[in-house]
Amino acid sequence: MDFLTLFAIYVVVVVTCIVLVCKYSGQQQTPFSILLNSVGKVIAPITPKWLQNLSQRTLHRLFHQRNNMFIYLHILLEVAVYAEFTYEVFGFCREMDTTLISLSVPYILLLIKSVFFYLCIKRDPGTVTKKKVAGQIHVYPYDRKLFHPGTTCPTCQLLKPARSKHCRVCNRCVQRFDHHCVWVNNCIGAQNTRYFLLYLFSVCAMAGDIAVLTADMLLHAVLRSGLMMASYIDEYGDKQLAGLMFVVQHLFLTFPRVVFMLGFLVFVFFLLAGYALFHFYLAVVNQTSNEWYKSRGYVCQHCHPGTGTADDPRHPAPDHSKRYYYSRGVLRNIREIFLPPQPGHKKDK
Repeated sequence: MDFLTLFAIYVVVVVTCIVLVCKYSGQQQTPFSILLNSVGKVIAPITPKWLQNLSQRTLHRLFHQRNNMFIYLHILLEVAVYAEFTYEVFGFCREMDTTLISLSVPYILLLIKSVFFYLCIKRDPGTVTKKKVAGQIHVYPYDRKLFHPGTTCPTCQLLKPARSKHCRVCNRCVQRFDHHCVWVNNCIGAQNTRYFLLYLFSVCAMAGDIAVLTADMLLHAVLRSGLMMASYIDEYGDKQLAGLMFVVQHLFLTFPRVVFMLGFLVFVFFLLAGYALFHFYLAVVNQTSNEWYKSRGYVCQHCHPGTGTADDPRHPAPDHSKRYYYSRGVLRNIREIFLPPQPGHKKDK
């Protein structure tokens, strides 16, 4: 089995695993959890007790407690990509007379991304506190479908504002809760969603730009070498023209790190581009990931129009029959993301 076949099998397995993870995410019983439990029951009798406890504590700390592990992993992957780009691609592109302005764009994007990344990490997402809860309750009306007035968080012992949720990882309620992101070790909520969106788009731009420059470098390397017009003698002694597969295999052997970096960047770009577009869509319709997940399968005709809110009966609530209850139009929805309403100030209707 040649190198290309092994690499193709590896890519198929990785992509299949990612698709299955996306498909079954959020479900209590998944093929992964069932398989993991089955394997655990088989190896438990032969596994030392201390090793079982250590693995359980490690997994709990990694996925159920705040930690900076994924932040360090993020930085490590970034350093590896930029080191390879600077060490091999940058110099080759300069030989191809690529302008310094074009080659400086990835570093400018890295600086921009780092600012938004830092803000995602450090910015308070909108924690519900005793001092702020009175004002936060009046920011959004209750839809009486996903969010009901008078509900108290059993952990925080505070009234839950509409669109808020208690994060088990951070152990706090967050206003307009979207999700907890392990890559920034923080919740994404009312006060930092804009930074998260800009972070996603800047990472996509960064990965896409480096991928384009790297692909251009490899293309020029092939054209300069004349591989497309070359020929070789196959195992039967016949003369064969070098086709696309021969060129790809040659690039793997000549620039192995560059090719793997390019494959990684293309994968990251499409993965994050889809994720970024999904969150941009949620911003356009004024919905959070938490609300989108909870409202899946909801049939709009089962809703009934509301006449007011419990916190302000004088102000009519939006129509409950709308699929997107909190949507106020595209421009107002986008403005709410980048200029979020502050506690004590009612959201612009």
